[in-house]
Amino acid sequence: MKKNYNELLFLSLQQIEYMEKTVSEAIAYRRSCRVYKDEPIDTNKVKQCLENATLAPTSSNLQLWEFYHVTNKDKINQLAAACFNQNAAKTAEQLVVVVARKDLWRQRCQANIDFLNKAFDKPDLEKRLLKRKKMALNYYQKLMPITYFDFLGVFGMLKYLAFQVVGLFRPIYRQARQSDMRIVAHKSAGLAAQNFMVSMAAIGYDTCPMEGSDTLRVKRILGIARSAEINMIISCGIRDEKGIYGPRFRVPFEEVYKVI
Repeated sequence: MKKNYNELLFLSLQQIEYMEKTVSEAIAYRRSCRVYKDEPIDTNKVKQCLENATLAPTSSNLQLWEFYHVTNKDKINQLAAACFNQNAAKTAEQLVVVVARKDLWRQRCQANIDFLNKAFDKPDLEKRLLKRKKMALNYYQKLMPITYFDFLGVFGMLKYLAFQVVGLFRPIYRQARQSDMRIVAHKSAGLAAQNFMVSMAAIGYDTCPMEGSDTLRVKRILGIARSAEINMIISCGIRDEKGIYGPRFRVPFEEVYKVI
């Protein structure tokens, strides 16, 4: 009995040690860390946080993102140089490069179509579900190609002008240019990046999202397609006491909160 009690006590202490923070605690804990301890972090735990990143909301469920998890020290050093040798990059134990892949919209549309066909693959499908399947398939087979297809920006501008005219008479989606769709892809990638950083904070790991980098060099170092776009580079590690440069500052909430 005593042995079982000791085992239970040991397990309880382990659970306390590895207990994750609540969402609010993780958000409050997360700070942009510029200096990390020379202390390794668990690659598998970082990978799990990246799996959480893929659960972020994404426009039309297209998931136009990729995540390059860099653990190789030589690559980290090369990327740090491409990030202008920022401390956050130089002292990082690992790096995550978040990439927006608007160019993959056809493949991701097809992936959704394949999923829908499999999910609704029942001979006795209810009428309401059959209607839902048809609507979803039309969305990916007809609407998405109209929305994302472009040629040298010309078709996008024609769509934009046409939608503005239609918009004089009824509500319509107006962001139809090539630049607009790039923004959509980057917004989704940004949401995923935040999921990742909050997940890291929940387990006591630190991060710093960096926009300052030579993105062309970053793509060359990692062999990323030219048509892809770097959304941000996130350094990872355990914060040094010098890593948080100062107290958190936010403008007064009343200045940004508008209740209607």
